[in-house]
Amino acid sequence: MPTTDAYGQGIQLASLTDAPDLPKAISDVANGTIPRGVMRFASASARGATLSSPAAGMVAWLQDSKYLTLYDGSAWVVISAGTQAWTAVSLASGFSNTDNNSQGNLMYRVVNLFGEPTLMFKGGLHVAYSGSPSVIANGGYVTSTPLPATARPTNLRSLTGACSTVSSDVLSVKIDVGTDGRIQIVGTTTATANPKIQPPWVSFNSIFCSL
Repeated sequence: MPTTDAYGQGIQLASLTDAPDLPKAISDVANGTIPRGVMRFASASARGATLSSPAAGMVAWLQDSKYLTLYDGSAWVVISAGTQAWTAVSLASGFSNTDNNSQGNLMYRVVNLFGEPTLMFKGGLHVAYSGSPSVIANGGYVTSTPLPATARPTNLRSLTGACSTVSSDVLSVKIDVGTDGRIQIVGTTTATANPKIQPPWVSFNSIFCSL
């Protein structure tokens, strides 16, 4: 009868007393080792379609998101993220990377933080106001093109970004990242309001949120 491997992994190994059956012997080894190695899938949906009943300890790489995931017995969790390059945010009219207090260009990337996919920002924006009374450009929506699906949160995320004190009575503003991938600066006022909140630049440095 078959024996098991010496590492306690339960992999079936053919013994000399078994009837010759090479395909079965190869299949036993493959079926025993592949689920214990790092499996590769195009996406989470492809992983789910193949591993309908995953076992605790299985590890799988997802090519589309560049996540290394682990099944902990109840759910797949991210244990590492591949190289995630900083990507420039496409800006709507009224927002620019110039005159932003030397914050650097507004960029984002997705990283693994505490086992959870996390959206991270850096850089800042110059913000324009127009009209009478003056209001923020584009309703505060800074993105001309939404963030890609892999960088969109599952729920609205409200963050805090530092801002200029020029033309502003506050030191920070509310920044919303929507499930549609759009980023909005919220809560600015007119130039005559009290408090006055029309900062010429807003910083995104050191802010991040869960996806």
